[in-house]
Amino acid sequence: MWDSFTAGVAVSIMRNSASSNKNNNKGQNDFAEMEYMNITVVTSNEPYGLFDSSNPFFYKRRTPKFNLTLGGVHSGHVQRGLRDPICISTSGKGNCRDGYTKETSGPDSVRVLVATRAKPSKNLNSELDREFYDHFLEVLNRPEETGRFNFSTQFLYYREELFIAELNNSRLGGKPVVFDMDMSAGDFLSLFYLLKVPVEIIDLKAVNVSPTGWANTATIDVVYDLLHMMGRDDIPVGLGDMFAINQSEPVFPSAGDCKYAKAVPQGCGGFLDSDTLYGLARDLPRSPRRYENSVAHGAPSDTDRPELRQPLALEVWQNLTKSVDEVSKITVLTNGPLTSLAKITSSDKNSSSIIKEVYIVGGHISRGKSDKGNIFTVPSNSYAEFNMFLDPLAAKTVLESGLNITLIPLATQREFSFQAMLNRLYSSTKTPEARFVKRLLTRLQALHQKQRRYMHMDMFLGEILGAIFLGGDHALLKPKMRTEYIKVIAEGDESKDGHILIDKLRGKQIKILERVDLRGCYESFASRLDDKKQSAVIGSFEEQRMKWNTPPSYKPITARIFH
Repeated sequence: MWDSFTAGVAVSIMRNSASSNKNNNKGQNDFAEMEYMNITVVTSNEPYGLFDSSNPFFYKRRTPKFNLTLGGVHSGHVQRGLRDPICISTSGKGNCRDGYTKETSGPDSVRVLVATRAKPSKNLNSELDREFYDHFLEVLNRPEETGRFNFSTQFLYYREELFIAELNNSRLGGKPVVFDMDMSAGDFLSLFYLLKVPVEIIDLKAVNVSPTGWANTATIDVVYDLLHMMGRDDIPVGLGDMFAINQSEPVFPSAGDCKYAKAVPQGCGGFLDSDTLYGLARDLPRSPRRYENSVAHGAPSDTDRPELRQPLALEVWQNLTKSVDEVSKITVLTNGPLTSLAKITSSDKNSSSIIKEVYIVGGHISRGKSDKGNIFTVPSNSYAEFNMFLDPLAAKTVLESGLNITLIPLATQREFSFQAMLNRLYSSTKTPEARFVKRLLTRLQALHQKQRRYMHMDMFLGEILGAIFLGGDHALLKPKMRTEYIKVIAEGDESKDGHILIDKLRGKQIKILERVDLRGCYESFASRLDDKKQSAVIGSFEEQRMKWNTPPSYKPITARIFH
């Protein structure tokens, strides 16, 4: 209630100022008692004046930054991380005060009007003890300015429905595949492709989402919407860990360090852009949320319906392995950081016998000083690739695990061209998914060409190579492979972490996709998307709106029937 209380106090102050036609300098309002104080936000800890390299305001400066006072509340040790040893007492309790609001005096403070106490309820018969609570509920229940729509009221014939693929088991025989993605644009292109490959070739069993990559956790909704569009609401979606390995707080796992995740930019193809799929996510049909009971697997039960939770990646894996027999081992395709797969291999001792092969999109094996990686936000790290850098310990765990691994490195991905792919897509776009992919690629290309901060956008196009190599015709792709013995650097040094080195003595053997026929890749990708088999059952949100505004008995001429 804190944010709404603040809004209530602010609105009441403004209303009182307007009604009296005078400046309400003392902040008179209906909900809180106000008082002027000299305050500051504490940025360091006692003993003040004994600063170290943690304090950028004083360290190696003749004059403190912002003319701060030596010996003041900003001149001590600044907390470094959640487990800073200086901030942990012998009893295990924290003793640092960074971020506290403190009443103080002198040039380090500022005079501010502060709400010191909430006013009690004027209604003696109220069950609530604060005036704001009574007012909040009264305003919330007023009929004026009420919310007009949700889907069920906006659309006369709205109904939730799940599209479950009716797959004849006798026709199945495809390779069981788990797709591990971090929800970048290239991952959604890959997911479209995997869903278009005939189930006799690839049987997509599950999608695991890693929030340690290019998009916010909530972007998992877009994954559900895409599966709904393609008629595959039967495919489970699992959510991976929020932090890279060893980056979460041991005592409180919901918090952790963003040491590597901070390399993903806000905008520039990272958060905000990926979260909305570059503004195109709203064009996808809306899927009913398929939350399941995962309380038994550690999800907190702090809502009115604790049985409804987003399944965890490990839970989805465990359920899948129970249904897969020894003959049909699982193939894993990863398009993001290897956090989820590393956790699976570490927690499930039988995983090596269940996993047939792993295809990893990412990693960079430098051939010289000029052959650099793609970590454009960390200037000190020139030779790593994002999927390895965002969780280097997970990358080391997986790549040195002894699994049957095929690496699709950055150098091979870089051969892809926006224009060549779009030329092939422009020649024929018969299906909704092909049209959507063309729009997404066109937007990525426009950003790549016109905006200096989006010069790296072509790296997302190369991410589709893993799906194409897994599900495409190798006679058309003409892949060239080589074997190497490699090791991964994961030492906690941001300038080195994520590097992949050749080590013929102590390295682990993996296969590397060195080259493919690009024309064959473009043809394989575009022709699959244009195939009317396994096509979208509902093409867009606009089509969904038409359906929700149409009586069930009436079938418009434009309706499509899918098998």
